[in-house]
Order: sequence, then C-alpha cells, then structure tokens
Amino acid sequence: MYQRILVAVDGSHSSDLALSQAITVAKAMGAEVQVVFVADDSDLFFEVAHTNNEALMKNIASFGSDVLKAASARLTEAGIRCSSRLFEKPISPGKISATIVAEADTWNADLIVLGTHGRRGIKRIVMGSVSEGVVSKTFRPILLIHSEAKD
Repeated sequence: MYQRILVAVDGSHSSDLALSQAITVAKAMGAEVQVVFVADDSDLFFEVAHTNNEALMKNIASFGSDVLKAASARLTEAGIRCSSRLFEKPISPGKISATIVAEADTWNADLIVLGTHGRRGIKRIVMGSVSEGVVSKTFRPILLIHSEAKD
C-alpha cells in the first residue's frame, strides 16, 4: 500500500516519535523512506541586535544535517532503504509546510508522516502549525503523531 514514505523531522520529541512510526509502517510495507528537514528561522519572533542572520541559518542547517544523519542511521539500522534531504531554505520564508508538500509531490510519496507539537493559544497563532499547513495543502495520506511531552 505505502511504498514511499516521506518523514519531516525537526529534531523535536514529536518528530522522533513520527520517525518511529514511519519505521514501523515501512517495515510492515517494505517501503522506502525519505527524511526531510527544512531549515527556517521564521520561528524567531524578533530580531536581536547584532544578530548575524547568515551565521544563524548556517547553524540551523548544521543542526538539520545532524538530525538527518541520526534519522538515516535509525532507518538503516532497521533495514529500511532511505534517503534524506536538507532544505537550507523553505520555498519562501515561513513556508515549511509548502516545502514539505512540494517535496512529497516531487518525490511521489504515498504517505507523509510528521509529528505535531500541539501548540495552543498565542504560540500557535504566532508560530503557526506546520502539520496543519501540510494537511491543508496536500491530497496525500498523512500520519500525524502528537507528542505528549513538551518540545
């Protein structure tokens, strides 16, 4: 049923849980998995004086690379064919969900798996919801994994 599973990760507890579920589904289906990380600094609400935005984005991309390496290692250890992709910038600032959906379309994913933080109130209004954005932008099946722990 599912032969190509795209998993979006961000280094959080919820994305770790999403990867675990993707591993379970991939093993059961004999599927391959592509793990993606979208580097974006739009979660920062304000600009701090003397911030080097270029260095900040390099740090975020480096973190993303580390997250992808760890995810790939888990997939390989589980015997799952996998690939990873780091997007050093989203399609446009703050468009993480659109970037994930575009990659799912390009890669022809059968299933998108991602964790959800379950933010509420002001944090959700200001930061938005990547998972909600993905749900509203794609026709592909989506498996959302909600984290009980606070990220």
